[in-house]
Amino acid sequence: MDIKEMTIEEMEERKAEIREEIDAEGADLDALETEVRAMNEELESRKAIEAQKVALRNAVAAGEGETIKEAIIEERKIMTNAEVRNSKEYIDAFAKYIKTNDDRECRALLTENVSGDVPVPELVDEIVRTAWDNDELLQRVRKTYFRGNLKVAFERSADGAYEHTEGTTAVTEESLQLGIVTMIPKNIKKWIRISDEAVAMGGEAFLRYIYDELTYQIVKKLADLVVSDIAGLDTSATSTAPAAAKITVNPGTTTIAQAFANLSDEARNPVIIMNKLTYAAFVSAQASANFAMDPFMGLPVVFNNSLPAYSTASANQIYAIVGDLSGAHVNYPEGDGIVIKYDDLSEAESDLVKIVGRQYAAHGVTASGRFCNIAKSA
Repeated sequence: MDIKEMTIEEMEERKAEIREEIDAEGADLDALETEVRAMNEELESRKAIEAQKVALRNAVAAGEGETIKEAIIEERKIMTNAEVRNSKEYIDAFAKYIKTNDDRECRALLTENVSGDVPVPELVDEIVRTAWDNDELLQRVRKTYFRGNLKVAFERSADGAYEHTEGTTAVTEESLQLGIVTMIPKNIKKWIRISDEAVAMGGEAFLRYIYDELTYQIVKKLADLVVSDIAGLDTSATSTAPAAAKITVNPGTTTIAQAFANLSDEARNPVIIMNKLTYAAFVSAQASANFAMDPFMGLPVVFNNSLPAYSTASANQIYAIVGDLSGAHVNYPEGDGIVIKYDDLSEAESDLVKIVGRQYAAHGVTASGRFCNIAKSA
């Protein structure tokens, strides 16, 4: 008989028979083991489905949602959590959770138990992933997900290796000095006001509206903070901060080459970071040279307008950076998702709702010699 057609009592009886058959001479132990495994999996599946039905019935009994039909239960029991998160039903439930902070409807829809926060719908995950992936700067930094403060060691100075001839005096012990960067996470926040009419939008439209805007602004701010970390480095390393080279020269055909020459051997994938208006200054210098030459040395240019344009920068102010962004580090103690808080009370008299997006992250530079800052000359 097919296991899926057996009752629980029949499966228990069959398992008792198998316990006796195991000791029989010539028993096919592999086949019996496979049969027992299949029955155990079927029993666990039925228990999970029954638990889900109980949760759904309890939710309906508590006055939440409409009557759940058995047909819907039968359809859901074969869906994975990933499939449920793609459904319109779950998207609407998650939008309701954002507005009410009540996640019971979301949990009732999921086919597998989840601990902690309920998972976001696939479309929200896609919005956040796209925002991170579209930022060319944050694509390249080192990322970790350690909880709490993070301490990262970096090399302040070290001797090189020696060539040693057998039988001669032993080589000198390496003189190694390390520093420690302490990365303390902080909240990066962005909030907006929306009208009650916007709140009344359907589940997917509402989620796209708030996540698109808040995620973009938070990602942009984190990228700006990383640029500020690099531009703020001194030319000498300390016990708590690595060093970056610095040159003071205006845009020209050899400016990037000079900055590149100041990088350490460990800077293997350098890029150029600058304001878009500064890019135009380099192109102008290229045109003035009267011969074909790439002032950017073929390096990728990552635009970030938190750096001042060369034309508006003051003397000695950093207007461009050349370096390997793997020397920068972002730690996400709570993961790289965006947490949304919903406040419909503070400005209820104006028919406005306040929505706050939050990202908990630490950022800093954790390697010396990976960057060269370019400052404007007097």
